[in-house]
Amino acid sequence: MVINKDKEDLLTQELLKEKLHYDKDTGIFTWTDSKLNAHKMRNKEAGTINSTGYRHIKITLDGKLRVFCAHRLVWLYEYGEFPKLQLDHINHNRLDNRINNLREVTSRENQRNRAMNKNNKSGYTGVTFNKAARKYRVFVSGDNRKIHLGYFEKLEDAALAAKEGREHYGFHKNHGASE
Repeated sequence: MVINKDKEDLLTQELLKEKLHYDKDTGIFTWTDSKLNAHKMRNKEAGTINSTGYRHIKITLDGKLRVFCAHRLVWLYEYGEFPKLQLDHINHNRLDNRINNLREVTSRENQRNRAMNKNNKSGYTGVTFNKAARKYRVFVSGDNRKIHLGYFEKLEDAALAAKEGREHYGFHKNHGASE
């Protein structure tokens, strides 16, 4: 995702706190801005969910309506600055914006904590069935390459090898878990 730094330079923690209240227990922003149509918006949850599953919040700055990812606003609200790197939703739920579910990571680290692919057939990340060999093939993917870890007759053995491979190569413990 390309981040428009210009809009982030316009929004300060102080201004954000004038417009929104953040509940760190729920991860939800609500409107507090008294300039809003108070009877309709005030104390209502802010933002909408976009096509990729993230909550976006529109804020007027410098006379223009700007769109922000809610999880980036959480970081500003709590730490006084926008994250310099990517934010990872530790539990893979893009709508869970509790501060304790967010961590600032590099792109590589973020890729090492992905949810299981929706088209996964084996039920285990990194495990596929090879029809020709009639065995389960195990691999870990990272740094734009696949590392082959072997073939296994039993799915349980393949799943264990995949788990050990992810641990060995430094993947987050939640990598491959469902949301």
